Amino acid sequence: MMAINRYRLKTLSAKKNTQAKRVEKLLGNVEHLIGGILLGNNFVNILAASITTILALKLWGEGSVIFASLVLTLVILIFAETAPKTYAANNPEKVALPAAVVLEFIIKLFKPIIWLISNTSQIILKPFGLNKNTKDKLSSEELRMAVIDSKSMIAKNYQKMLINIIDLENVRVEDIMIPHNELISIDINNADELFEQLKRIQHNKLIIFDKTEDNIIGTIHMRDIVNLYAKNEATIDKIKELIREPYFIPEGTSLSSQLEHFKKQKRRLAMVVDEYGEIKGMVVLEDILEEIVGQFTSNQGESIQEVTRQKDGSYLVDPRISIRELNNILKTNLPYGHAKTLNGLILEHLQSFPQHNVSLKIETLIIEIVQVSKQGIKLVKINKIY
Repeated sequence: MMAINRYRLKTLSAKKNTQAKRVEKLLGNVEHLIGGILLGNNFVNILAASITTILALKLWGEGSVIFASLVLTLVILIFAETAPKTYAANNPEKVALPAAVVLEFIIKLFKPIIWLISNTSQIILKPFGLNKNTKDKLSSEELRMAVIDSKSMIAKNYQKMLINIIDLENVRVEDIMIPHNELISIDINNADELFEQLKRIQHNKLIIFDKTEDNIIGTIHMRDIVNLYAKNEATIDKIKELIREPYFIPEGTSLSSQLEHFKKQKRRLAMVVDEYGEIKGMVVLEDILEEIVGQFTSNQGESIQEVTRQKDGSYLVDPRISIRELNNILKTNLPYGHAKTLNGLILEHLQSFPQHNVSLKIETLIIEIVQVSKQGIKLVKINKIY
């Protein structure tokens, strides 16, 4: 009864299996179930011991009681404990389903006695902090291990997707967002620059701000702009009518929560703000989906490769890459707390602006700074320590 797979039991119950429903009902009140099992078990064992003692005394005298007790102990251990319980533990479904009928009858028949046993046990165990209503809950880490252990039943790619879904709760939007300095935006008051940007933009959305980049007033979808040009109505007033109100979210929102928010709000894009309301970046629905299924699109506007493997086994890396992405590519475990990018992690360790050819060791990586500029680090070289 205790070894049976609870999820398999729920599946059988959903298929209208009456035996499975009976077992599920019995397991819903474990104290009474254990009380019923042990009541019958101990009654039979004590009765057997009493009968054996009486027979030994009548047939062979008092000196045979100890010998008869040893024989009975071996018989009970082998035929009533070890063998049947080992078989039942290895075949829980085969044993528990038919046995549930007998157990249910015993529990109903001796309900007052079982109730007394159960409640007395609860009173005795109460000082030891036992909470009767406490139920085992499967933690995310335990669920993760369950998915990993089921690799024989789940294809590897689906297994990885399930693990990624479980991990969504531990990832924040700030970990995957496009940083503010990389956003493509335009001032709505600068008509010439706006039309020029519309001609060369390679993304499907353009962020619009009013006077300052921190004052984002919305986004424009390129599909709507194409429709305007098709109708020959591409004027600044018409474009202003197409601006969609921005959707702001806090940087600490988990990806699982944000996925649900996108669904409820019927949105695909959100601006990420910090606790002071300042724009930190942008997250889009596709980025969250890629956290689950892996990268399935390429960024057409990306002009550089973030990680390039060299012939000597080292890697040339753009330090603007997020630590999460770098960990996935290099199969490393770099920490990301305050620093979300490799550039931030390097500055956090050095506590100063680095010079050319400076090297440092972080976890299992030797990081050499190859190129620097006035604005920051431009290129680094990474060697893994095996």
